[in-house]
Amino acid sequence: MKMMAILLIIALAVSPTLHPQDDARQALKSACMEACMLERPNVDLQRQEVVALEKETARAVLLGDATFFRRVYSDDFSGVLSRGEIVDKNSFIAAVQAPDIKYESFTASDVKVRLYRDVAVATSTWSMRAVLKGQQVASQMRVMHVYIYTSGGYHVVTGQATLLPPYHDQPL
Repeated sequence: MKMMAILLIIALAVSPTLHPQDDARQALKSACMEACMLERPNVDLQRQEVVALEKETARAVLLGDATFFRRVYSDDFSGVLSRGEIVDKNSFIAAVQAPDIKYESFTASDVKVRLYRDVAVATSTWSMRAVLKGQQVASQMRVMHVYIYTSGGYHVVTGQATLLPPYHDQPL
C-alpha cells in the first residue's frame, strides 16, 4: 500500500499540470500550425492582383477617383509624397484631388511585386503629364507600396514616392 502511494505521488509530480492558460496556448499553437499547413493561394494570381491594383492606382490618380483610395488604402495608411510630405489616407486623397493640377496622362510601369505571406511589396515607375498652375509639366517617380492581405483583399498600408530628375513641383 505504501509503495502504491509513493508511485502515485511520483506520477502526480512528474505529470504536467494543466492550467486554463496552457489550454489557450495549445489552441493558439494548433491554430498557427493549421494556418501554416493550409495550401497557400496561387502566387502568380496574387502577384497579378497587386500589379492590377498598381495600374488602377495610377488610373485613379488620373481621374481623381477618391472612391478607389477609400476602398484600397487602409484607414491607418501613412505615406510620404515625392516632396517629402507625410500624409495619411485623407490628406493623400486631398493631394490626388488638388484643384490646381489637371492630369493629361498618368501611368504605372515597370511594376515589380514581392510577396511575403500576407504582405506584398510593389515598386513601380509613375509617369505623368499635367498642367500645374497653368504650366505644362511632365515627371516620373519611383513608387513603393506595401500591401497587407486581409479578408477584404489587399490594402495599401504605406507608400513612398521619390521624384526622378528633372525635378518639378507637383502635388504627389
